Amino acid sequence: MRHGQTTGGFAFRGSLDDDLTPEGRAHMQAGFDRHGPWDHIIASPLRRCAIPARDWAEGGSVPLSLDPELREMHFGAWEGRTAAELMETDPDALGRFWADPLNHIPPGAEPLVDFRDRVLAAWHRVCTNPMGERVLLVTHGGVIRLILLHVQQRPLSDLLRLEVPHACLYRITPAGGAGRFSRVSALGNNHGSSTAQEARA
Repeated sequence: MRHGQTTGGFAFRGSLDDDLTPEGRAHMQAGFDRHGPWDHIIASPLRRCAIPARDWAEGGSVPLSLDPELREMHFGAWEGRTAAELMETDPDALGRFWADPLNHIPPGAEPLVDFRDRVLAAWHRVCTNPMGERVLLVTHGGVIRLILLHVQQRPLSDLLRLEVPHACLYRITPAGGAGRFSRVSALGNNHGSSTAQEARA
């Protein structure tokens, strides 16, 4: 699950530790209630993920882990800035980033390959450690995009081609064995639609 809308608005939030808006928190709650129950919750330690995750864990006596490797990408000099602002001050750099995020990251940002490696290390732990059949990850848009690319065997250059709205939830059902398939279901949120597709893992 991606966190809901934050008080910081639509900008490159990255490592900024924003709170959720009441609407953003309500959208997350709707997804949690609709698609549970859960055996284990793992969350980014940033407040927009960790606070609802703690509430759910305490309210339902569900084990909770906070994993710093599930934090959003650090956007360097673009942290806290909107795309509209960057279009005014640095449109060429923004255009290069949208077109090729692998080779044109923001100034001072976390390298995309480093971001991918830490996220997939966390994902590997989720997949290999027995935590129950239904594990909820509460994290960020960039993290979810990387996991989806990995499961679907798509290149890192496709990162920004994936839509991951606020408070959306994806269900990934892995199957063992070589050439295995996973079921990736985009469950949407309380104000979005649901779709599903087969993805080779």
